Amino acid sequence: MYVKFVLLNRYQFVFFLIMKSFLVAFLFFIGFTGFSQDNHIVKTEDGRRVLLKADFTWEYIDLKKPKEVEQVEIQKPNPSNGNTCELAKDFVEPKLNKKIQTQLKKGRATMAHVKQKVAKDLKCDVEDVVLLSASETKASGTYNFCVNGTKVTYKRTGHSIVKKIKLF
Repeated sequence: MYVKFVLLNRYQFVFFLIMKSFLVAFLFFIGFTGFSQDNHIVKTEDGRRVLLKADFTWEYIDLKKPKEVEQVEIQKPNPSNGNTCELAKDFVEPKLNKKIQTQLKKGRATMAHVKQKVAKDLKCDVEDVVLLSASETKASGTYNFCVNGTKVTYKRTGHSIVKKIKLF
């Protein structure tokens, strides 16, 4: 037993491509209409949920009104969680390596630029930003600031400066 290959002439091949295109288009539109028939769930002013159907009808999902919950005011935690800083009146900012600061001047990542970024992020004046400690190389750096009584840590990688976030 052998397999016979069917050779199509030019017209049969064109017909085959046209039918294949129509089949793909038909399946696309069938799938598209299925996605266009979305229902939406919205919440009313009294807290009940309503299902809005695609045929312009609606129905309540929650038949009963939710019970009124008392609003409890949440107090902010004490700022004495180790995230505050109190500086002495004679505090002097640490000196930074002048060679590194000169190289960072090209990319606008000097200490003046870092302080401007911190002041902009925390919506305060540059004079309110005080450098507590710094650890830097040409490629990266970590800076601890005291801004209006709050400790903030920023890091620099190359010329980009971002706030350091503790994940855990």
